[in-house]
Amino acid sequence: MMTSLPNPASNPASNPAANAAPSRYLEPGWFTRNMVNRLVRRLTRLGLSVRGSRELRVRGRSSGEWRSVPVNLLVVDGVQYLVAPRGTTQWVRNLRAATTGELRVGRRVEAFRAVEMIDADKPRVLRDYLRLWKSEVGVFFNGVSADATDDELLAIASGYPVFVIEPIEPAAA
Repeated sequence: MMTSLPNPASNPASNPAANAAPSRYLEPGWFTRNMVNRLVRRLTRLGLSVRGSRELRVRGRSSGEWRSVPVNLLVVDGVQYLVAPRGTTQWVRNLRAATTGELRVGRRVEAFRAVEMIDADKPRVLRDYLRLWKSEVGVFFNGVSADATDDELLAIASGYPVFVIEPIEPAAA
């Protein structure tokens, strides 16, 4: 039986993780940036979700322009999460600043509010994320796997931003 995860504070400004200095970032190589990400983004825009993939759209923190990147949406007990396996990426920095964005698959667009989790609440989410996508992202976890103890996952948690995704209901016309 699965238990519910604690819900992080609903006020991102009070979340110490949101104010933390960038501590870890693994930049994608040319092949990932120019081939893999573009292919997954195109498939997702066509409505073909690759193992839960979505196109994340978030406003740039400086330009205000929409930025997009393919992400893996994790759903545990009906709660949606975004995990940044490469650390404090540009999309993480933009999402921390904007606190809202969109997740897209084909024509379906889901507006959301993001709340960053504190490190103490991350181990179960990281474990479930690794169970689903270890073959794709395991290399970014330095040998830590879904079989790791809570203490081992907690020890690396600060390097992996995790956001709870709270859907925003469309306004009634």
